[in-house]
Amino acid sequence: MKRIILLILISTLFLQAKSITLNDKDKEELKNNPNKKAVYLRLLKYLELKTKIKDFSLEKKLNYVNSFYNKILPVNDSTKYSSDDYWATPKEFIIEGKGDCEDYAIAKYFTLQEVGIPKDKLFLAVVKVRGATNYHMVLTYLENKNSMPLILDNLSFRVLPFVKRTDLTPKFIFNEKEAFVLKNKKIHKRAKIDWGKEDKWKNLLNRIYKENE
Repeated sequence: MKRIILLILISTLFLQAKSITLNDKDKEELKNNPNKKAVYLRLLKYLELKTKIKDFSLEKKLNYVNSFYNKILPVNDSTKYSSDDYWATPKEFIIEGKGDCEDYAIAKYFTLQEVGIPKDKLFLAVVKVRGATNYHMVLTYLENKNSMPLILDNLSFRVLPFVKRTDLTPKFIFNEKEAFVLKNKKIHKRAKIDWGKEDKWKNLLNRIYKENE
């Protein structure tokens, strides 16, 4: 009976999920995945989260989404994907059940849009963490271009104004429309990001919107 109920819920997920839907390739791969039950449960909890918080206040939406993804285990890209800097799609992140800072921030960015947060108020931010040698990524929410950003970080279950995150120093923020450098942790001026040999952001958007990865 439990198996029948789970299959019914999974079918409902495939019909209702917006940004995360399983294609034929995903379903075939999951048949041989030893952790497939855990994957399906994560997908169901993702759907339940979106339904639950749809009409919540902004503050609650930010906190619930931050907490939901922060429960996923952290792991380095070199361990998971044999790459030093792989950006996973939200679907990959949930299926894998583990990821690094970029994966958390990206998944929060798209999930918050699904529950009604305008994408022009959401920015991914590259920052430096005090005492760390590598750059770190978080998600920021800006009510308007003059606002102090709110930080959603996999290193903290608290959503705080950027000014209160004294451990973080910003490099730049970006979304699908624009990019900025910050001064005193607020938007200062527009930026043009040099992605180097590979534009990871452009590639990721293509994989999500066009390839359903």
